[in-house]
Amino acid sequence: MTTDDTPQVSFTRMKDGTREDYLLLERLEEAYIEGLPERILASLRGLENTLSGYRVSRLEHVLQSASRAEDDGEDEEMIVAALIHDLGDDLAPHNHSQYAASILRPYVSAEVTWVIEHHGLFQNYYYIHHFGGDPLERDSYRHHPCYQRCVDFCERWDQASFDPDYPTRPLEYFAPMVRRIFSRPPFDPAIIGESPGDRA
Repeated sequence: MTTDDTPQVSFTRMKDGTREDYLLLERLEEAYIEGLPERILASLRGLENTLSGYRVSRLEHVLQSASRAEDDGEDEEMIVAALIHDLGDDLAPHNHSQYAASILRPYVSAEVTWVIEHHGLFQNYYYIHHFGGDPLERDSYRHHPCYQRCVDFCERWDQASFDPDYPTRPLEYFAPMVRRIFSRPPFDPAIIGESPGDRA
């Protein structure tokens, strides 16, 4: 039950919907999707108050990761990926990498998506031995074409971005990049390309 004046469909079961119902929903969904960049920015702001114990907030961590990626000359896709790579920490703490990758997947190259999807496993390299885990578990992917790219993501930006003294750019600096990336046509083959696993 809605409380505003937005038109509503006639059905209570999807199988009873008419063409007019679904055309209405399509129009409303298109308008809602246009707000995706602003919702992502709002979710990033929410990282200011999560996962205590580090010397920087989780928001500062992702801002610093994105700043380092830009400082290393990365393109806008990877900078934005670095910015949202931990966006799932609140709602998907055990699979935050896959959560972030699913947000990115319709809008960036398959390579960037792969790196973000696997960065959590690759990040284990730095600490999992303290808990009896295998820091070289990432090497099960050593023949994958994106293996080194993910190693570099973790080494240069993710694991290094807990420094309160690093000159980190504010979220407002990255906001135009977020708006550009998440306003792209979704699943555009010219952007996504082929899956990196499909390459020899």
